[in-house]
Amino acid sequence: MTPKSGILLAGSCITAIAAVGSVFELSSGEPELGSLVTGIILALSIPLTIVCFLAAVRDTRASQK
Repeated sequence: MTPKSGILLAGSCITAIAAVGSVFELSSGEPELGSLVTGIILALSIPLTIVCFLAAVRDTRASQK
């Protein structure tokens, strides 16, 4: 694993945690940051998780060749 793929994988983990936290906040009924902000965080964190993870996998595969 390269440092770049490690950073991308860490970013993927952080955004996945943000997505899960946002789901729990929204399901609780009273999100601390408000429904709009929490929804925006959720909407942005899901694609960012996927993009960061796929970029980390691509970078790792490229460095193994």
